[in-house]
Amino acid sequence: MPLTDILTPQAILPSVKAGSKKQLLQELAAFAASQSGLSESDVYEALLQRERLGSTGIGHGIAIPHGKLPKLNQLFGIFARLEKPLDFEALDGEPVDLIFLLLAPEEAGADHLKALSRVARALRDPAIAQKLRKSHDASALFAMLTQTPTATAA
Repeated sequence: MPLTDILTPQAILPSVKAGSKKQLLQELAAFAASQSGLSESDVYEALLQRERLGSTGIGHGIAIPHGKLPKLNQLFGIFARLEKPLDFEALDGEPVDLIFLLLAPEEAGADHLKALSRVARALRDPAIAQKLRKSHDASALFAMLTQTPTATAA
């Protein structure tokens, strides 16, 4: 599953300022609502419910907050690069600065898992993560994320 299936050039936030995990999730929910037509509160609540199960901070400064929503028709992603890393209660305890928000329809099942796997694989590539951290240009960030080769099928 290529990231172009879930990410558009308009869904890149190259320089987000957030003082806390909660504030970041609220800002991402508001942006997701503006891009998808979903309710901001529904998106925020779906993200909070998932975070209550355990942090989506996967380590190495990366978090993939995600949730499933009944009113969503297709997988939907947002990439955000934080100006300043923040505590996300990540598995390795490191602050997070690269965020990929993934929203899926309730019935997405395997597609949701494939998309999560694809995003994690792309962001965990040290060369890609380094390039993402150095760029402040939305179109360059989109190009880096969507031109990454898939090593194995998800």
